[in-house]
Amino acid sequence: MFRNLLAKTSLALLLSLGFAAEELHAQSEAQPVAIPGWNALIQQLQALPVAALNKLPAELRNDPQVQQEVARLILQALTMSAISTLGADGDHPVFLPSIGELINVGQPNADTIYKAAEIAPGGVYRLRGYPGTLTMSVIGQVGPSPADPGSEGDHPGPTRNYLYLDTLKTHDDGQFDVLLSVDKPQGYRGDWWPLHPKTYRLMLRQVSSDWQAQIDPAITIERIDIPVGRTRPSAETMEARLRRLPMMTAFMSTMFVDQASKLRAQGYVNKLKVLDVSTSGGLDGQFYYEGAFDLQDDEALIIEATQPEHCQYRSVILTNDIYQTLDWYNNQSSLNESQAAADADGVLRVVISRLDPGVPNWLDTGGYQRGVVQGRWTHCNYQPMPVVKKVAVEKVRDYLPPETLVVTAAERQRIVRERRAAYQLRRHW
Repeated sequence: MFRNLLAKTSLALLLSLGFAAEELHAQSEAQPVAIPGWNALIQQLQALPVAALNKLPAELRNDPQVQQEVARLILQALTMSAISTLGADGDHPVFLPSIGELINVGQPNADTIYKAAEIAPGGVYRLRGYPGTLTMSVIGQVGPSPADPGSEGDHPGPTRNYLYLDTLKTHDDGQFDVLLSVDKPQGYRGDWWPLHPKTYRLMLRQVSSDWQAQIDPAITIERIDIPVGRTRPSAETMEARLRRLPMMTAFMSTMFVDQASKLRAQGYVNKLKVLDVSTSGGLDGQFYYEGAFDLQDDEALIIEATQPEHCQYRSVILTNDIYQTLDWYNNQSSLNESQAAADADGVLRVVISRLDPGVPNWLDTGGYQRGVVQGRWTHCNYQPMPVVKKVAVEKVRDYLPPETLVVTAAERQRIVRERRAAYQLRRHW
């Protein structure tokens, strides 16, 4: 009896192994399942490095260092696009991280934390929160980008309307509460902000002149003309988002990659010109200037401008040769009105060089010989165009007022460490 049971068990085991082997063989011969949109994503991303490099002159395009920097730029643009693909939803909005020190595309301003919330055109929204104490906290309405449905060009166009948080009424608990809609509801008496009917996202700029002392705003956003709650997204919806991802990445990574090269071709090397960004999302009331810099290790640029009598904000930043803002987090590569004072004669003087000239208003090129210097005057009574001088680093003090302070190497280390700590205390994510 035992032998019969053992024989039956062995036969059953062999049969089950045989069936399993046949199933594995059938699976191996089956065609692989393709996720719609995935192969298109990979193929389009594969083509991006060539597309970005082809916008650069041969000397940069063939430089191994620049090639890796372009690869990093594309990764950063991909990261930004992926965050939007995963989290942006006009029916269930939230302010998501945008460009900055980690996602360094479109030369972000060093003092600004950028966040974006996607909205559905025609929807009704509510903003609540605390305005904070920054130099400027402003939300702009942005039209469709080239990757969005309804896009009509190769850029999102001008920002259509602005909401400054410090203009809103606050309740006893310190919070503001504002309604956003195309049309104002009849009888509504609270704060209301009209929405352009083709607004696709809200861009929040949190601009701080004092990273340590000022407080960033805290903001919530919700859509209130539909029920709250979120159901499982359809396959069609997710595929559409997946297919938008490489287009968003391509737009962001190639939009400004050749900006420095254009400045050089136009002859703006170690001199400045007006930058017009009114059609690509520039901030209202902000005057921009920029020019390429090209310096040997023993050379410096001194930029000078008469300080406006009234100015809400000003800054000077540096970028590399593919228009990525230089590392202001670990270097003194940006200066605002709190970090760089004008001299007693009312003139703002800033020194740009690789070697530290030992002066307070120094912009560190961080080892870059070439790049772009860019300045902003925001809500000033006038916007001066600075003049530029190229001098030897060892002769810098000959062109500065005699009372210019001396900053030692040890003091510079302390300043940058304190700067680094203050920047980390801001809420970036």
